[in-house]
Amino acid sequence: MGQTEQADDDRQPGLPVAAVARRLGVAPGTLRTWALRYGLGPSSHAAGAHRRYAPADLARLETMRRLTLEGVSPAEAARAALAGHEDGTASPARPLPDRFGRLRPGPGGPGGRILALPGAEEVARGLGRAAMALDSRTVTTTVRRELAAHGVLATWEQVLAPVLVAVGERWAATGEAVEVEHMLADCIGVALREVSERADEPLGGRPVLLACAPNEQHALPLHALSAALAERGIGVRTLGPALPAEALEAAVRRTGPALLFVWSQLPGTANVDVVANLPTMRPPTALVVGGPGWARRSLPDRVNIAPSLSGAVDLVQQALGR
Repeated sequence: MGQTEQADDDRQPGLPVAAVARRLGVAPGTLRTWALRYGLGPSSHAAGAHRRYAPADLARLETMRRLTLEGVSPAEAARAALAGHEDGTASPARPLPDRFGRLRPGPGGPGGRILALPGAEEVARGLGRAAMALDSRTVTTTVRRELAAHGVLATWEQVLAPVLVAVGERWAATGEAVEVEHMLADCIGVALREVSERADEPLGGRPVLLACAPNEQHALPLHALSAALAERGIGVRTLGPALPAEALEAAVRRTGPALLFVWSQLPGTANVDVVANLPTMRPPTALVVGGPGWARRSLPDRVNIAPSLSGAVDLVQQALGR
């Protein structure tokens, strides 16, 4: 940009993204996420000019930031921010009632260490508190206890998934808690792999392969599926995260699996060509994909999509004639 263009841009009203990010204490990427996902972007934007946030835009963002730090889910916080400033005016920060009608703590209180887990079981809330405290020992002990008492499917769907989603939403809303997500995933993975190791793959049988789509780094759901199958006496081979398409094809050719499961967490990693171009084996390999990344993708007829962890378990059992 030339000096004249820069000077013209500096004279435009409002604050640029970088200045707003510094003021709120969030990453610029977080502001872009709020704009795309929740409509909390600049209220006006001239073509060819940098985005500028007006005072009313900033007030909405300040409300969004305050509420998410108090433990409100990003979606609820965005609705409150938009509803509170529809007239374009700012309102002073004030405690808002939670879903039970109780007043939330104001800024600077302990809410920044609390995950938003409305309606979750007490064990999930306790796990969330331990995760936010980076108490890996308590997290691992809790996960092991729940797996032993209730099994993989119930523990994943009622305890682990809600906490993982809440941590992900916190990151999307504030750019924070990456360290919490990494610690939580590591502890859960340890406990799930302990369950998986109890099942031996049948000798001479065609294996079940579990892999992440190329560039997909979220491998924890693979360990959850492996553990759930191990409880049913089904051993698998887990190929891990971000497996290149060529390596996935080579694994299918080398092992002739009874079933291949491919996980995609994010839309950008759900490449339909990867599963469409896999070799056709004799006898055929059942192809199953899972994860939100595959939503709204048009898949080949020979590919089934698992709607949930329990659905994936059912599809594997069907493929193996169990």
